[in-house]
Amino acid sequence: MTVPVAGGGLRALLSSPAFLRLWAIGGCINTMRWFEVLAAALFTLDATGSGLDVAIVSAARTLPMFLLGAFSGVATEAVNRKNVLFIGQMVTCSASASVALLAWAGVVRPWHVAAAALVAGVVWSTDMATRRRMVGECVPGRLISRALALDTMSNSLTRLVGPVLAGAIYQRMGLAGSFGLSACVYALAAVLASGVDYRQTTRRLVVGNVARELAEGLRFVRGDLIIGGVLAVTFAMNLLGFPYNALIAPIGRTIFRVSPTLVGVLAASESFGAFLGGALLTSREPRVNGRLLMVGGSLLFLACVAAMPLMPAFWPACGVLAIGGFGSSAFSNMQTSLIVLHAPVHIRSRLMGLLTVCIGMGPLGILLVGGLAAVAGPLLAIDIVAVTGFALVCAIGAVWKRREKAVFELPR
Repeated sequence: MTVPVAGGGLRALLSSPAFLRLWAIGGCINTMRWFEVLAAALFTLDATGSGLDVAIVSAARTLPMFLLGAFSGVATEAVNRKNVLFIGQMVTCSASASVALLAWAGVVRPWHVAAAALVAGVVWSTDMATRRRMVGECVPGRLISRALALDTMSNSLTRLVGPVLAGAIYQRMGLAGSFGLSACVYALAAVLASGVDYRQTTRRLVVGNVARELAEGLRFVRGDLIIGGVLAVTFAMNLLGFPYNALIAPIGRTIFRVSPTLVGVLAASESFGAFLGGALLTSREPRVNGRLLMVGGSLLFLACVAAMPLMPAFWPACGVLAIGGFGSSAFSNMQTSLIVLHAPVHIRSRLMGLLTVCIGMGPLGILLVGGLAAVAGPLLAIDIVAVTGFALVCAIGAVWKRREKAVFELPR
């Protein structure tokens, strides 16, 4: 449903009550997502001393995206997306509250945290096909790109605030205080979701038709150059780019020997750059095409991740990650915008579900970088994975450009 809004630009977006609620929900849940990732990593590292265990706990949060993303895309074409959003926040609130209670009782173990992360990951697997799609549909078509850019910018801010807040809260209040806070914020998100003015045509979900509808989505991807390129770059970035985050806690604590609070600063550095990049994308329409922005941004990000282990000290490492954030903001914005702008409405959630599957490659990347860290150390592990990712995105970009050129050169 599109809610008419007056004026143009940022003022028009902020005059839409539905957009404001969805934007605020995104701020709440994304802040707590990155907050819990670092809090869980710090706890697991303190409890086990193993970088691989930290990677496994981190992977539990993103594994459901790979396993369930495609199904969630099909399901939310039929069932009410607002209800899925509301119930998801209530479930995540319960999972975080359970960890907080176990920690207060002094009986929490890393596997408890991993189980809660798995539950949160199931809810996360629906976000692209529900909240993110709703953000793009609650404003007029001329504002879709800016609405998604503003949402992406906010997500970058949450990735900055979440880890810094997690490092400070964990250092002072431990795991119990950390997950108690996140449970409260998820409860607030559920309250906001209950009041979203959003209507859609629903239908009965027939489980037997899921395979057929997924096949239709895959056929559309094979025949659409833009959507295929988006999914390919997303696959590469989540397998070989973003998993560096799983080793931030071991690098901060054992290599740079800084406090949990400064570990949060290191984890948030890339997000700071992404926030600034997102602000630029929100303030004006990009003058380059979506392919160039997505591929170029991805390459900048991967180059900076590969350079980070070569930095001689903590603050230069933070600086180079901040530069990489400009690239990740371009990637993240184009990732959703290109699908919403180019995909037909009737298949949009299915494509968002397939995008979620590509994002769900993160657990494999996390386990890969964690295994390499166990053998070669965290710094070399990040370099190996990021350089491989850079080469793969270069190849994808070259194929995408060649096919795009061939399409434009076809006789009309």
